[in-house]
Amino acid sequence: MSTTEPAMEDFLEQKKRVKNPLVPVGALLTAGVLTAGLVSFRQGNSRLGQLLMRARVVVQGATVALMVGTAYYYGEKM
Repeated sequence: MSTTEPAMEDFLEQKKRVKNPLVPVGALLTAGVLTAGLVSFRQGNSRLGQLLMRARVVVQGATVALMVGTAYYYGEKM
């Protein structure tokens, strides 16, 4: 059970988003590229679908790198 107040939890969640604003953008980009790739596979364009799946891996890797980098950066400041 959490002993902090709900208002404090909301504040802390908001602060995380301010520290790491590019991670939600990266997550949305990953989801968008994944959706486009799946649509292309469904339409029979396997070459484009494969290209988009590779792009998804790159975008997803960049998002994870942002998460690790900002965690390291803000972890050093504490």
